Amino acid sequence: MSLLKQLFKPTNRDLLKRIGFTLVALAIFIIGTTIQVPGTNSITKNLGFLELVNTMGGGALQNFSIFALGVMPYITATIVMQLLGELIPYFQELRKQGYTGQQKINMYSRYMGILFAFIQGYAFSFMFLGKSASASEYIYISIILTAGTAFLLWLGDQITRKGIGNGLSLIIMAGIIATLPQMFIDAWQGLVVFDGVAQQIALGITKFILFVLIYFIILIGVTFVQLAERKIPIQYANKSTSFTNAPSSYVPIKVNTAGVVPVIFASSLMAIPGIIAGLINNEGFSLFVQKYLTYTTPVGFLIYVIFIFLFGFVYTYMTFKPEEFAKNLQENGGYIPGIRPGEETKTYLSKVLTRITCLGSIFLAIIVALPIVFSNITSLPTSVSIGGTGLIIVVGVALETYKQVEGSLLSRSYKKGYKRR
Repeated sequence: MSLLKQLFKPTNRDLLKRIGFTLVALAIFIIGTTIQVPGTNSITKNLGFLELVNTMGGGALQNFSIFALGVMPYITATIVMQLLGELIPYFQELRKQGYTGQQKINMYSRYMGILFAFIQGYAFSFMFLGKSASASEYIYISIILTAGTAFLLWLGDQITRKGIGNGLSLIIMAGIIATLPQMFIDAWQGLVVFDGVAQQIALGITKFILFVLIYFIILIGVTFVQLAERKIPIQYANKSTSFTNAPSSYVPIKVNTAGVVPVIFASSLMAIPGIIAGLINNEGFSLFVQKYLTYTTPVGFLIYVIFIFLFGFVYTYMTFKPEEFAKNLQENGGYIPGIRPGEETKTYLSKVLTRITCLGSIFLAIIVALPIVFSNITSLPTSVSIGGTGLIIVVGVALETYKQVEGSLLSRSYKKGYKRR
């Protein structure tokens, strides 16, 4: 029986209610992206590296809506807290405390996220409104933008508790999907010109069809890489193997373990000089940023790609630590067939992780670079892109949510079968 048929069975009405609650919450978010901050107008100038914030917020930053900052301040705060967890002993101790420690880390992340939201809100209001506004107006707008981010954090929590899937991830995915129809409309208008001869119209339609095909081919490729993983076999000394001598379990290492975190971190770093340039309004510094620290220039593009590649390694090794894994494996009586426990296992895992991370980081850099290259070689508007961070986020969140729904249905069928016995 298909997943859709199982979902609409009368016994799964509560799951349908959770899905319905999720859709209503996401609709509230989409509506909020169209409500502008009082006394402001839409942003008409190029957003540069802030385009990532705009995309993940469903165009909220371009509209300068109450949700202009989205949940990016909290995501940035979460990444910072992960880095602090590697450097500061207090946070290392919290991580070892299990659920209680994680709750405290989440609380600190939220406080830091609200602080980042206020700082970013003040910087954005200063950048986009100029120096004509008063200090009270800047603070007023900053408070509204911060309140918008705080509301989205609350809404994400409600989706996680009463809906289905991870609330914040679904909010980001909904924002990206909301921009897709306009992207295809802009592509159609840019490629198909109806005031020309029939041959030009036919050529434009062919180009648009080719654009759609390439987009979906890249979508399939991203899905394949997101699902790709290296399975490292694990055998335990206190467990016997089957007659085929197959290992009893394995450890999966995803090709793209870091996800889109390296892109977010690299974009945040590259956006800092532009924000500073907008605040200090120095012509020399602004010219330097435009020449060397924007992705439309060769130097800025190269720096951006290098950052993504390097942060891919940093975050992967923060997530999967070969030394700790080898130690825990040895303490539990486990080993990798053909590899000695201890230092040799650590060396083996490090080699495998380095090779896989190299492939994953190259893939991530290519996907992120595609829309930048595409916009430079075509005359289409910047809203039209192939590939990009948004595509990776949508695929990753969609797969995660699908697995959660599928797992919930499977667990229900198992419980039902158990009761019958």
